Amino acid sequence: MASMLLTSLRCSPLTSVQAAQFAARSISTSVHLQAQAKSKKTLAKPGVKNIVLVDGVRTPFLLSGTTYADLMPHDLARAALQGLLNRTGLPKDAVDYIVYGTVIQEVKTSNVAREAALGAGFSDKTPAHTVTMACISSNQAMTTAAGLIAAGQCDAVVAGGVEFMSDVPIRHSRKMRKTMLSLNKAKTLGARLSLLGSIRLAHLAPELPAVAEFSTAETMGHSADRLAAAFGVTRLEQDEFALRSHTLAKKAQDSGLLSDVVGFKVPGKDIVSKDNGIRPSNMEQMAKLKPAFIKPHGTVTAANSSFLTDGASAVLIMSEEKALAMGYKPKAYLRDFVYVSQDPKDQLLLGPTYATPKVLEKSGLTLNDIDVFEFHEAFAGQIMANLKAMESDWFAQTYMGRKTKVGAPPMEKFNTWGGSLSLGHPFAATGCRLVTTVAHRLQKEGGQYGLVAACAAGGQGHAMVVEAYPQ
Repeated sequence: MASMLLTSLRCSPLTSVQAAQFAARSISTSVHLQAQAKSKKTLAKPGVKNIVLVDGVRTPFLLSGTTYADLMPHDLARAALQGLLNRTGLPKDAVDYIVYGTVIQEVKTSNVAREAALGAGFSDKTPAHTVTMACISSNQAMTTAAGLIAAGQCDAVVAGGVEFMSDVPIRHSRKMRKTMLSLNKAKTLGARLSLLGSIRLAHLAPELPAVAEFSTAETMGHSADRLAAAFGVTRLEQDEFALRSHTLAKKAQDSGLLSDVVGFKVPGKDIVSKDNGIRPSNMEQMAKLKPAFIKPHGTVTAANSSFLTDGASAVLIMSEEKALAMGYKPKAYLRDFVYVSQDPKDQLLLGPTYATPKVLEKSGLTLNDIDVFEFHEAFAGQIMANLKAMESDWFAQTYMGRKTKVGAPPMEKFNTWGGSLSLGHPFAATGCRLVTTVAHRLQKEGGQYGLVAACAAGGQGHAMVVEAYPQ
């Protein structure tokens, strides 16, 4: 697919005049156009429960190996859940169910949802389960919550996600594991000595985790580099977009717009109150970095990639009827959503391109109806490739079976408070951040509809339409 894309896109108008225009508008860091309040139809459906986002919080997202380094995943998850309880004043026994996402599991707390819920003080009568769907794990947690409410099984569900990259499980080699299990079963001293004598130096080599596809053995960064090349995304475009993300995130942080962040007292350390990965640089410094994955000619670097992050998020989702009965003023309605899957080798990170037109059609909306866009930024090259794919009639017709392109979001509506490149990306926590940010931006900017989209490992993706709650 990569060679076909590169040839076809280079031969189309997209990479000449349009590409230059797109690059110019993609780095709009100083212009922030507020969405105008519009009189639009509501997406409420007859006979279908309205499901609302009451509120959402997250711990500060920190670079792995920094202040959170000595904690465990459930510590961060517990902090997010407690932050949600404090923010909403929710009685701990008023929650019917808890769904939490995680990607790289800590073996001691395999059902981190349950352990974190107990630690946060929720009733031990409240069931909790953990989901995993790579970078859209908390998206899956939220839509699972919505499904439970829509089915009439629950009225109030807490969803969220946690990722802790400071201490990931490192396994012994398979041969060493087999020997150790056999040692545990050996009944005589002779049998134990024989097994110990079979150990070789090579058996002691550990198996380190990697952000790689099991089906293709390719790292996500390598895939992002190939995708950027296939769509003709230059190193300059990627660095410009990454700088835009950090610049907007710093502006949002300094302006107090990141109100979903709740302070967290790390044992033995100070209170952490803000993300620490927001670091606006300049194009000259970014240009000095070498390719991180495809060397020496790749375009994906540490500066235009999301960084390994520790963090957790949590949201309170309720039926509108229940929320109002409890005296809450919801922030937003959670409306239609879709999940998509495609080729994990050549289209690993194109989830937003496939999911966006599907969720718009499901909602009866067009791209122009959307006031706020929040897309997950795994890599600048991944974002730029998706935007170019969304602008390509050829890609829509050849790969998506569509007559025309869906179109790329206007940059003045796109990730204007920063994104995963700058705020950080704790894999399973990002989805809740995206939805909460959309709700807050809709309130701040006076818009009615927001769209969340994200890619995920396995060639999967997600999109959801969020509708502002009437003020």
